[in-house]
Amino acid sequence: MKLRIGMGSCGIAAGALEVWQALQDVIEQEKLSIMIQETGCIGMCHYEPLLDVVYENGPTYTYGMIDADKAVEILNHHHLYQNPLEKYLVSSSKNPNSFFLKQVRVALRNCGIIDPNVMDDYRQAGGYQALEKVLKSMSPQEIIEEIKASGLKGRGGAGFPTWFKWQATGEEPGKEKYVVCNADEGDPGAFMDRSILEGDPHSVLEGMVIAGYATGAGSGIIYCRAEYPLAIKRLETAIHQARDNGFLGENIMDSNFSFAIKIKQGAGAFVCGEETALIASLEGERGMPRLKPPFPSQKGYWNQPTTINNVETLANIPWIITRGGAALANMGTEESKGTKVFALAGRIKKGGLVEVPMGMSLKDIIFDIGGGIKDNHSLKAVQLGGPSGGCIPAELLDIPVDYKSVQETGAIMGSGGMIVVDETTCMVDLARYFLDFTQKESCGKCVQCRLGTKRMLEILNRICSGQGQTGDIELLEELAGHIKESALCGLGQSAPNPVITTIKYFRHEYEAHIENKTCPARQCQSLIKYTIDPAKCKGCGLCVRKCPVDCIKGESRQPYVIDQDKCIKCGSCLKVCPDKFAAVNVG
Repeated sequence: MKLRIGMGSCGIAAGALEVWQALQDVIEQEKLSIMIQETGCIGMCHYEPLLDVVYENGPTYTYGMIDADKAVEILNHHHLYQNPLEKYLVSSSKNPNSFFLKQVRVALRNCGIIDPNVMDDYRQAGGYQALEKVLKSMSPQEIIEEIKASGLKGRGGAGFPTWFKWQATGEEPGKEKYVVCNADEGDPGAFMDRSILEGDPHSVLEGMVIAGYATGAGSGIIYCRAEYPLAIKRLETAIHQARDNGFLGENIMDSNFSFAIKIKQGAGAFVCGEETALIASLEGERGMPRLKPPFPSQKGYWNQPTTINNVETLANIPWIITRGGAALANMGTEESKGTKVFALAGRIKKGGLVEVPMGMSLKDIIFDIGGGIKDNHSLKAVQLGGPSGGCIPAELLDIPVDYKSVQETGAIMGSGGMIVVDETTCMVDLARYFLDFTQKESCGKCVQCRLGTKRMLEILNRICSGQGQTGDIELLEELAGHIKESALCGLGQSAPNPVITTIKYFRHEYEAHIENKTCPARQCQSLIKYTIDPAKCKGCGLCVRKCPVDCIKGESRQPYVIDQDKCIKCGSCLKVCPDKFAAVNVG
């Protein structure tokens, strides 16, 4: 028997280190011959911290939302009885949680299972077999043909065919070529790349080496945001291990091929997710996009041919080479092959990381895998693709999640952020939030993005504050069109998407803000008012004691009144008013 603890960032934040220490103390005190294994995130972030009890050649039992005391109780129970402790059990190999039933794990195949700090764990799971295969029995062109057969497209957002990038780089003349891994994951609510790097770093390294062999590159760079210290630490460990064991460096696996990898930490600029801005940052310049063509495959890092792929794309490569391109092509749809990793966040019961075949409907992902909406609220929309994506309304939940279908709604697949919102979300304010993000992250190089998004944000701020004017919606649409048509890079071209899609599907909310000076979701503070119903108020005084500005007046056991001139609309009174009274109204 061994114990496995989820030690990704989400697990550690939830208390996994305390669980680890408590178990370690008991094992040492009792002199138990039980091994504790560290692993990455398996995706069930809503149940963290997670503890697995693994029997050799037997079942695995997964326990969720545990603390140090529960962990010790689970250990003692298994040690004495060798059977599961049902009250904390959330999943098992015999009876998997519904969270996993419709998932197909390719990029995430090892996350939450192997120890990311131990290369032998990766090798026992089939690691570096793909690299051995290509170095001993495949030519660079045969590798590219296998990737082409798989139908793999870039998982970073644009959905560009991976094989085409590799072939274009391979065909370019140049004494030095590069492979760059884009790990600059900047979307709010997205954590796909981080989880792969923390849970299975060797798969990304192996994918990069194979890409280098296929394109004729001798150097690789991982551009990872500095806000991911655990991912960087595990990457550094994996690079040292791979180098020490002959999978990186000179004459890899006794072949004539040599390849080195280094890490560059980014400062967290969202625009550096765009490949030419990323290259500028790698070269020590300010992260600003460049005109294309020439494309990076022609003139990239230091003007040399460069292939840029994101983390998820590269994690797919060893799996494809080992099993053949047809294995991936058999999953998904005709135009969108394979699987896609999504970060489920927002008003969802089972938030976390999921990997599903392309073509699965949004409805299946949200309700069958994610468990539906929190607190029995109604689904209103899904923000897909991050700040550059768009809002898909509840009535379109049956669309298949593939590149073409999602784009037809006005959203984009993006890197995989999927934020679920319910009827308590103001769609105008949501659009304002995402535009505020992209406006701040604009590099400022082109006027359309720098000033166009600023003007749009000013209009949205005015609408949310109750100062909207007739014609504001049309002005937003006009500005959005100009920015999309003329901005230099993908950040600017896609920045208006949240506004465009919310106007398209929720125009009535914009009209309510502008014409009626009301917020249908009752979220915009300038457009709402808190009042106390004298027929329901029992004068308990809870609201008086919680009010931070002392704006609620009256006598005990008598109905209270809110002074509207002093009220800051914080909502404290609504939160503390007992449900049985429900005396506080907002409107």
